[in-house]
Amino acid sequence: MKEFGYQRAHDVAGALALLGAGADARFLGGGTNLVDLMKAGVERPARLVDVRGLPLDRIEPTPGGGLRIGATVTNSDLAAHPDVRRRYPALAQAVLAGASGQLRNMATVGGNLLQRTRCGYFTDVTGPCNKRVPGSGCPAVGGEHRNHAILGASEHCVAVHPSDMAVALAAFDAVVTYETTGGPGELPLAGFYLPVGGTPHLETALPPGALITGVTLPPAPVAALSRYRKVRERASYAFAIGSAAAALDIRDGVVREARLALGAVASRPWRARAAEEALTGAPASGETFAAAADAELAAAAPLPHNGYKVTLMRNLVVALLTELAEEAAR
Repeated sequence: MKEFGYQRAHDVAGALALLGAGADARFLGGGTNLVDLMKAGVERPARLVDVRGLPLDRIEPTPGGGLRIGATVTNSDLAAHPDVRRRYPALAQAVLAGASGQLRNMATVGGNLLQRTRCGYFTDVTGPCNKRVPGSGCPAVGGEHRNHAILGASEHCVAVHPSDMAVALAAFDAVVTYETTGGPGELPLAGFYLPVGGTPHLETALPPGALITGVTLPPAPVAALSRYRKVRERASYAFAIGSAAAALDIRDGVVREARLALGAVASRPWRARAAEEALTGAPASGETFAAAADAELAAAAPLPHNGYKVTLMRNLVVALLTELAEEAAR
């Protein structure tokens, strides 16, 4: 592990100044992903700027009826917050599904958004990986890819994004706010993660040196009836092989509004727009739910050994939407 410097920031301006004071510095939140990658030799920063103590650890209502979540809020505090549990229950469920209790106590909202893929080729510094060394190749395409992408991938990278939290945030049109030395900015989560294309090493649209300060959830009454479901290879803490966050507004047996996002199927949380369109205005029935899943998965391009994910995701979406419909009917 490369030796590195360490400095603790006390305010946002100070954090930005510390990061810009020297080359190859990184912000450090809970360290649950970055430190692992440093141990593996994937990340080799010369200096860490600890932002855990910044005053960004609050969850507050917005004037319009949404929620503002600070970047240093821990995953545990996010999942336990009464407004999150009541108004965006799928988000609380996603966070609880995402890690062990110990990790949730350390991991931060900002760091969760920026966690990197868990692809074995990415973390093996002895071999090629376009995400780690641009232009070196993607051995997963012809190698081990059972848990890799079926949507939005390219010949340059087929890895998936590991965040559970980000899937729920995608379903609810979250907006990421950040600060730079030039001032504040914001990015809708739909545009926060870049398409993998031919540049998989470019993962987000954040400007260089930007510090995530929080996430804003707009008001979404539909989110009150929402759930997150995750499929994994063991019942204990594990990354998803498929997941979904969904919300439905059903009146008189008809879907008036639908939100659906999929996880562990692409390089970023996958907002299921085609499925939402198929659901809206249709009867809340098993036939509708299956048709919506099929509409979204029509674009799937599985590799030789992960075609099972198409069936898995279809069944998961239908089961999740059925659960919500049954809950709405009670």
